[in-house]
Amino acid sequence: MKDSDIEDAVARVLSGYTAPKSLEATVAKALTDLAKPGTQGCVWEAPKPADPIDDIIGGILTRELGEKNCSCCKAGSCTAPANCLSIPDDQAETLGDGIFATMDAAVEAAAEAQRQYLFCSMSARKRFIDGIREVFLNPALLERISRLAVEQTGMGNVAHKIIKNRLAAEKTPGIEDLTTEAQSGDDGLTLVELSAYGVIGAITPTTNPTETIICNAIGMLAAGNAVVFSPHPRARGVSLLAIKLINRKLAALGAPANLVVTVQAPSIENTNAMMAHPKVRMLVATGGPAIVKTVLSSGKKAIGAGAGNPPVVVDETADIPKAALDIVNGCSFDNNMPCVAEKELIAVAEIADFLTAELVRNGAHRLTDPAQIAALEKLVLTEKGGPQTGCVGKSAVWLLDKIGVKAAPETRIILIETGKDHPFVVEELMMPILPLVRVACVDEAIDLAVVLEHGNRHTAIMHSTNVRKLTKMAKLIQTTIFVKNGPSYAGLGVGGEGYATFTIAGPTGEGLTSARSFARRRKCVMVEALNVR
Repeated sequence: MKDSDIEDAVARVLSGYTAPKSLEATVAKALTDLAKPGTQGCVWEAPKPADPIDDIIGGILTRELGEKNCSCCKAGSCTAPANCLSIPDDQAETLGDGIFATMDAAVEAAAEAQRQYLFCSMSARKRFIDGIREVFLNPALLERISRLAVEQTGMGNVAHKIIKNRLAAEKTPGIEDLTTEAQSGDDGLTLVELSAYGVIGAITPTTNPTETIICNAIGMLAAGNAVVFSPHPRARGVSLLAIKLINRKLAALGAPANLVVTVQAPSIENTNAMMAHPKVRMLVATGGPAIVKTVLSSGKKAIGAGAGNPPVVVDETADIPKAALDIVNGCSFDNNMPCVAEKELIAVAEIADFLTAELVRNGAHRLTDPAQIAALEKLVLTEKGGPQTGCVGKSAVWLLDKIGVKAAPETRIILIETGKDHPFVVEELMMPILPLVRVACVDEAIDLAVVLEHGNRHTAIMHSTNVRKLTKMAKLIQTTIFVKNGPSYAGLGVGGEGYATFTIAGPTGEGLTSARSFARRRKCVMVEALNVR
């Protein structure tokens, strides 16, 4: 191909993006209207162009000129966008600002929003994501949504939820996660880029309701998608509030309306409708094994973040006082609800007594009375041996009180020494109950940890200064997160390096999800050109 042929081809491509006369007139009128007193920052209704694609590009161009599309304001009255983010609790569940009456309406709105979003620049995407971060880093709002989550679900504690919500807002990767691959040679230039799926259906749990919404909204929008959330009904109010806040902020920044949506009444029926909708191209489920199995059988691209049962191993070379403090801190974090939290402790017999004493010194209540242990089993386990929902996320003091044990207010976990087959060891309780199992040596501890993790490939923790044994456990257990000599939450980025995610996809293999997890690899090829070496 000759240089002149290349120039002609490029000219033909570029001519396809030349603004039509109707669009030029639209932009000119927008500039004139923006110059009028009292109109700066308010919505201006443009005449609808004949070509639908012009409508999309025209809407984006006017937003780039500085218009705001504040959904809570009347035209001409938007003088303080920050006020738009003040949503009373009793208005969180009303229709509007991304909240729809039916799942079909929500998906259709998200599909239209994503079509418009295709034409937003990467700098615009960054601005929108930075806006979401700004909303949820407000200290008063962090406290509010964390408190509401505890009040509505009856699980966890406010102080730790503040930490988790802040973590999601601060350390979830944005557009910087979308890297481009390039290969050039005699045959031209090929780019492999990460591009949007379209509309993503995201199912969020009751254990981390707002954290998952914040984290997934940032990652999914960074990848160019729109998202339809299906929150857990028990966390309905606070989940809808978070989605409304996102919508209002995005509107104030000029984003396409309804990039993040949900239904007014979350339910199993609405979740099923979302999964079956033909315009939902990808499903992301953060929850238990049942919901992960459901999305995997949907026939669509699915990411499943399922259960974990993280073991923590302590060997004879560990710094025992530090290990004990780390274990109590990790096990008690948000009353043990994070799937990364220490769920069972496997200790080499040589140091088990010393470790037990240090655990008690750091806030563990050691339960040794067989009658009290039996009462606790009856309280927290179902007939099938799984966790009682009403006890999930409750504090150690609350659980002990229910079996007639008056514990000190500073009690953080319940420590029980038991065998390796006990339900407390085998089941993921998501309660601050830590069963301790003694083993003869570190190799036996590692082998047992692999068994108890159940192949979830989620999280494991080990306290040791023996690098060979740390390496052995890491190779054998194959978890997405492996924390060495620290509390489990370091794996989320709290006190540890690295980014945060609240969708840890062990079952489907993505592991630590981020923006690139919600994008497709697309190949763009220029033949016989742009190789300048």
